[in-house]
Amino acid sequence: MLYCDAATFCRRRNDAGIMTDETGRRCAQESIDIIIMKNNYNYLFIIKIILITYLKIDNHTQKQTMGKLKAFMEVPRLEAGYRPIHDRIQDFGEVEQTLNTHDRKMQASRCMDCGVPFCHWACPLGNKAPEWNDALYKGDWELAYRLLNATNDFPEFTGRICPALCEKACVLNLTDHAPVTNREDEAAITEAAWRENYIKPQTYERNGKTVAVIGAGPAGLVAANRLNKMGYSVTVFEKNEAAGGLLRYGIPNFKLNKTVIDRRLALLKEEGIVFKYNTPIEENALPEGFDAYVISTGTPVARDLKAPGRELKGVHFALELLSQQNRVLAGMEFSKEDRVTAKGKDVLVIGGGDTGSDCIGTSHRQGCKSVTQIEIMPKPVEGPDDPNNPWPNYPRVLKTTSSHEEGCTRRWNINTLEFIGKNGRLTGVKVQPIDWKPNPEGGRPIMIEAGEPEIIKCEICFLAMGFLKPQHAEQPSNVFICGDAQNGASLVVRAMASGRDAAKKVDAYIKSLA
Repeated sequence: MLYCDAATFCRRRNDAGIMTDETGRRCAQESIDIIIMKNNYNYLFIIKIILITYLKIDNHTQKQTMGKLKAFMEVPRLEAGYRPIHDRIQDFGEVEQTLNTHDRKMQASRCMDCGVPFCHWACPLGNKAPEWNDALYKGDWELAYRLLNATNDFPEFTGRICPALCEKACVLNLTDHAPVTNREDEAAITEAAWRENYIKPQTYERNGKTVAVIGAGPAGLVAANRLNKMGYSVTVFEKNEAAGGLLRYGIPNFKLNKTVIDRRLALLKEEGIVFKYNTPIEENALPEGFDAYVISTGTPVARDLKAPGRELKGVHFALELLSQQNRVLAGMEFSKEDRVTAKGKDVLVIGGGDTGSDCIGTSHRQGCKSVTQIEIMPKPVEGPDDPNNPWPNYPRVLKTTSSHEEGCTRRWNINTLEFIGKNGRLTGVKVQPIDWKPNPEGGRPIMIEAGEPEIIKCEICFLAMGFLKPQHAEQPSNVFICGDAQNGASLVVRAMASGRDAAKKVDAYIKSLA
């Protein structure tokens, strides 16, 4: 009703030749006042359409922030998509394809210069998508990268693996479930920056202070990068043979090729950051000689499943598969006895998140016979909208990844009872359908039986049920914890934001001592 009234208001004045800029602004303001009075902010988008359609805004004559104001109405969302299944399961190359330059610029043009850019609000890094999308549309790739890199230290990582909280909060996602392709635009901008040599090593004046970063995952790398730019001499200690954390040892190459990490690390080293690998550090025995410390050791302990038969050969944590496969691709060799492989086997993945999905894709590439994935929680809502978590929040809806598309039986509300084996080796897992009912006392729902136990045949099983939040002893005032080590397992983009915040705290602390 509001839309019809406002549209008629605009059209009548336009037809009468009295629709001046001032009249249009008053029309919009009157409509917005009604929206606020009725507390229905969904109609704010309607005002955008009214101003464009009935005021006949001329993209070439009117000054405006964005390059093509009507693009979101004229250009449909276009995703790059994935390589064909029959092709991609034969190797560990990245599955996602890329658009040509013209199509990518057209996708960037769809960013509609919202009065309130919820993409910026939703991104933990505060990425300014409207600004760099506009620069991309206009063909200024270097400016686009500078704007992107101002808030995001490593956009080549998030451009590949971020779940794009910004896209779910995009106003276009509210109206027609076709948000701007921010994540893909981000990746394209960064790859162009590397290709055109916009990214070059810089030198920074040193301030005489030193900082040790313990853990070289995304949070630690961002903290190290920021502190290095501030003038601190930074040394990163890493327990593994290379930096990256779960970027390197958890995320498969078909989602993030490790040469992308190595390229950035080479730059960080050239800019003065020192990396010490194969050097585990305990929190109660931090290396001496540093003015401050950043602990970014992630969540090293995976959640286990203490069911009978857990000790059988063939039951593994998800990271035993994922980290070993990534090491194999890097050239490391393992004995036949130590090799974790799904080749020729029926696979069961317990856990319905991204880590479980990564196990599915890896199993296919290793040559498994079949894959089943079970989850103890109910099946998420299908479709783009989540009634319990509405826009602009991230919708908790059913997610089908590229790995799921490659072949997988998925089941929900399944509880694991027992691992079954023969001669010490896994042959199946006993499970039972369950349901959840509200707890009359509040809190966690109560699990109830909803069917007879059954056995899922499998020769290898991967536990992908998340990670335990680390517990830390009280630390001195010059020790700062960030990333998953501080907050528990979360998104890479949140870990990066936490690392950035830790760098600010270190800087403020050291300056307070001066």
